[in-house]
Amino acid sequence: MLRTGALPLANLHRLPDQLRPNLRLVFVGTAASTRSAAVGHYYAHPGNRFWRAIHEAGITPRRYQPSEFAALLELGIGFTDLSKSGAGMDHQIAAALIDVAGFKAKIEMYRPRTIAFTSKKAASLFYGRSSGVISLGRQQRDGSLPEVFVLPSPSGAASGHWTLEPWRELAKWIGS
Repeated sequence: MLRTGALPLANLHRLPDQLRPNLRLVFVGTAASTRSAAVGHYYAHPGNRFWRAIHEAGITPRRYQPSEFAALLELGIGFTDLSKSGAGMDHQIAAALIDVAGFKAKIEMYRPRTIAFTSKKAASLFYGRSSGVISLGRQQRDGSLPEVFVLPSPSGAASGHWTLEPWRELAKWIGS
């Protein structure tokens, strides 16, 4: 139910997909952070390591700013989330807002070469398994999917589990 004057959550918390056919890489989050939803840019919170990580790992030639996310399409890099209507930290996103079937349909339609989940939580929701059994890095190949990588969350809230190595593994893979 909406409060008077409130916009539907889908309008408040939706980041546009940045997808087109045959991208070399699509980053997949669980949902937009509250900050990203507010400003309309992926990985926009100042404490998020995403933009620094993709540059330091060698995925991008320079460090981009969150407001430049659409420019990564020129590099063959896209963005989407499993929930296009929720916003907040992974544990705050209601299960009903996670749309794995919709995500799979996008992957089938656009056929990227590689997808990279930007947290074990996003990967666990996709695979329907506990995040404790999801390993970081390149996943075992499933013929119906592009190559899949699972990366440690770049969120500042996940600092205790941070490592750049899986991001470097991804950079090496997409560069080959």
